Amino acid sequence: MSDITIYHNPACGTSRNTLAMIRNSGEEPQVIEYLKTPPDRATLEGLIAAMGITPRELLRKKGTPYEALGLDSASWTDAQLIDFMLQEPILINRPIVVTPLGTRLCRPSEAVLDLLPQPQQGAFTKEDGEAVIDDKGARIAKP
Repeated sequence: MSDITIYHNPACGTSRNTLAMIRNSGEEPQVIEYLKTPPDRATLEGLIAAMGITPRELLRKKGTPYEALGLDSASWTDAQLIDFMLQEPILINRPIVVTPLGTRLCRPSEAVLDLLPQPQQGAFTKEDGEAVIDDKGARIAKP
């Protein structure tokens, strides 16, 4: 196992693509299915700090109780938003990847490429058919 960790949701296409790109670099990461094994407060706060974002920026809206809980209100403190994420881990946006090169919310999935110590070993096409890496392991420029 490598020193790469992905906080993963196997039901999420972006998360699956990110995991596949990590593996395409020859690494087998530690995979944490955060809905089954949520991070504790210290870990979540550490991830947020390492990414250099606010708790609000880590909140996932789509497919979550975000609206029902009224989390769009500016009155919630960072600590309260973290409390909500700890109580309802689906509110944590994903995938979060930790490598020796940094920590990042990898949306879009190609954001992981800047965090990988090793280059892609071959072609990579996302689940939706979008080619990301050519057969020489180089990024394909977007138009």
